[in-house]
This record gives sequence, C-alpha cells and structure tokens, in this order.
Amino acid sequence: MSAAPVAAAPPSRTAPAPVPRAAGAPTATDPALVRRAVKAAALGNAMEWFDFGVYSYIAVTLGKVFFPSGNPTAQLLSTFGAFAAAFLVRPLGGMVFGPLGDRVGRQKVLAVTMIMMAAGTFAIGLIPSYATIGVWAPVLLLAARLVQGFSTGGEYAGASTFIAEYAPDKRRGFLGSWLEFGTLAGYIGGAGLVTLMTALLSDGDLMSWGWRIPFLIAGPMGIVGLYLRMRLEETPAFAAEVEKAETTRRKVPLREMVTGQWRALLLCVGLVLVFNVTDYMLLSYMPSYLTSELKYDETHGLLVVLAVMALMMAVQPFAGALTDRVGRRPVIAAGCAGFLLLSVPALLLIRQGSLLAVALGMAALGLLLVCFTASMPSALPALFPTRVRYGSLSIGFNVSVSLFGGTTPLVVTALIGATGNMMMPAYYMMAAAVVGGVAVWFMTESAGRPLPGSAPAVEERK
Repeated sequence: MSAAPVAAAPPSRTAPAPVPRAAGAPTATDPALVRRAVKAAALGNAMEWFDFGVYSYIAVTLGKVFFPSGNPTAQLLSTFGAFAAAFLVRPLGGMVFGPLGDRVGRQKVLAVTMIMMAAGTFAIGLIPSYATIGVWAPVLLLAARLVQGFSTGGEYAGASTFIAEYAPDKRRGFLGSWLEFGTLAGYIGGAGLVTLMTALLSDGDLMSWGWRIPFLIAGPMGIVGLYLRMRLEETPAFAAEVEKAETTRRKVPLREMVTGQWRALLLCVGLVLVFNVTDYMLLSYMPSYLTSELKYDETHGLLVVLAVMALMMAVQPFAGALTDRVGRRPVIAAGCAGFLLLSVPALLLIRQGSLLAVALGMAALGLLLVCFTASMPSALPALFPTRVRYGSLSIGFNVSVSLFGGTTPLVVTALIGATGNMMMPAYYMMAAAVVGGVAVWFMTESAGRPLPGSAPAVEERK
C-alpha cells in the first residue's frame, strides 16, 4: 500500500479541533471532549465483553441450536471451538487495524471496529438454527465469530491509545481506568441478562427464540457507540503528528513496528500475560471451576463472580487515580506480588466450599486483579511512541492474549487432568505473576509524564 496524504479529521460541531501549537508546547485538553472520548472508547470495550459474557453463559443452548450431536459434551466443545476461533484471528486484526490506525487516524479505525463488532454480534442473533438450514448454521456462526475476533484485534489497543492520547498527563491513569470499567459493565450486563433469561424463560422458549435477544441487543448498542465515536475528532497526539509531517505521513513498515520496538513489545507481552491470565482465570474459568470441581450450582457460581465484578467496578476509578499519585509500576508490582503470595491461600479458601469462604477468596483475587485493570490502559500505550503506538500495541497485546489469555481455561483444565492437582489454577497465576514482575522491573514509570513522541498534555482551564 503506497503512502497517501492524510489530513486530521474535521472538527466536530460540538467541540473545537486541536489548535496548532509551537513544537514542544503543551497540548491543552478540553475536559468535556476528554469525557466524551472516554465514554466512546469504554462503550466499545463494554460491547466486546457483553458478547463475551453472553456467549460464555448461553453456550449450552447455542450447542443445541447449532450443532446436531446427541452428545452434550460434543455440542459444548463445538460451541467453544467457534468461540476460540475468534482468538485465533485477533492478531491478524491487530496487524491490520493497528498500522492503519497509525496511518489514517485512531478515530476512523475505531469507528470501523465498532461497526464490525456490532454487525458480527447482531448477525449471530439472526442465524437460522441447524434444524432450519443444516450445516450452514454452524458455518455462519463461525463466520460471525471470525468477524468479531478480527475487529476485536483493533479494539482494545485503539481504545486505550485513544484515551491515553486525549488525557492530560496527570489524570491519564484515572481516565484510562474507565476503559476496564466498561469491560466489567459489559460482562456483568451480558452474563446477568443470560441469568435473568434462564430464570424467566422455559427451556423451550430459550431454545426457540430467547437465546437471540442478547445478540440482537448489540445492534442498538453499536449504533450508539458509533454515534459517540463519530462525534469526536482525532486525538491531539495524532493531529500533531500529521501537522508535523505537514501534508503526508510516511508509511511505517510492519517490520519496524516489531523489530524497531522489540524491547517495548517484550514488555507489553509480559504485562498483558499477567493481566490476561489472571483476568480470564477469574472471570472465565472460575465459574466452571466452582461448578465442576466444587459442585456449585451454576447460577450461584455465576452470581458470586458477578458480585466480585461489581466490587471491582466500585474500586476501579479509585485505583486508577492511585496510579496517577504513586505511579503505574508500584500498583502493577503490588498486583504481581499479591498473586504470587496469595493465590494459594485464596484458592484454598475457595475450595472450602462455603459461600462466605468462596466469596472472600474470589474477592481477594478480584481486588488483586484491579491492580492490573486500573493500570494497564494507561501503562501499555506509554510503552510506544506516537507514530507506531496503535500498531505496535495492537500486535503485542493480541499476540499475548491469543497465546496466554484466551488459552488459560483450556490449559488449566488440561493441567488438572494431567496431574490431578486441583491447585493448578493458583500455580498458573503465580507463574504469570513472576513473568509480570520481570516486565515491571524493566519498564519505565510513565505516570504524570508525556507519552513518548508527544508534547506534554495539560487540562484546559476555562
């Protein structure tokens, strides 16, 4: 693809575009515009995890609708196989959308990923059952999942970059933490809706039409998210890059985004590894662990996880503000140390089986996870300079998620099966904490400092 002239996005009708400034002069950020940027970015993350919660907890029903096996285990495996396929294409999406975001702008690419995410999820709700169209039903389900996974490859890195480049330096941690607030809200919304539908609808109604409702909700959500994103102009950091290059931006080769940023990419992979292994362990695997290993009722296990997530949401903004005061490194290091020291005691507490013990053990893991959810949206974009930030972050983030995060439930289940040791979830989190601790040791503190390649950002005073 040849280089092409790129101009900054036109000013919105509701907020002024970034004012040209002298080189090195601070960028003044409009608080109202920053709030809209945070909302627009967080909604996309909420939508991604809404789908994640819905798909995970309605998997048994989807297996019966789309896969004609009389074996419930085979149906479930087929359903989760389609679910896992989305993780395989995430790095491809990152390699496409990331470099594109560094070339044509963050806002444009995030609008495209929002459309694709909404379309993929909405399409699942429209697919006829296997009984109606035969083998085309699972084929179409897989195609929709691939669209979702491909678009998600450009979503998180773009959304965190978008917020980081809009936020003033001294509040980047607090504002970035709302991205993961959206994650938790979306997951609670999706899983909670499935739980409510399961309680209110008969098995027949859920099978015939009820399962479609959560997926069809993605349509209106996508329209709202697209509207919010289209109302925003380009980030000040990217606009400054365009201004600096005057009329054209040299295309950054994919190789330069990898080999030219190899140290930052390794740090990114390590940080994302501990972030996502612990995240998927708590939010995805533990409900199954409670049901299969502790013989907990499925609904009760899910409600415990949802309560822990609600607790995390309440703490999240305060933890984000803390990273602005004490730094990202101390907070991330505290999370790594906590998982290293407390994973075994927390899992032993959970294995006691009483509701109070399970709740306390899960809450301990959830609060440790907040150390990562509150820090990563501001720490990860600060690893890379502006000209390659979206692309390099997309590649590092999605490779790590695909290899380590999304595979966590499968790997832990296999380890338990191979060893018979029910403490494997704790040991796996401890190993991830060691990798994260090494990454924290080598990373540079970014709190209160300008993003690499960008001028200082201060809050506009009116």
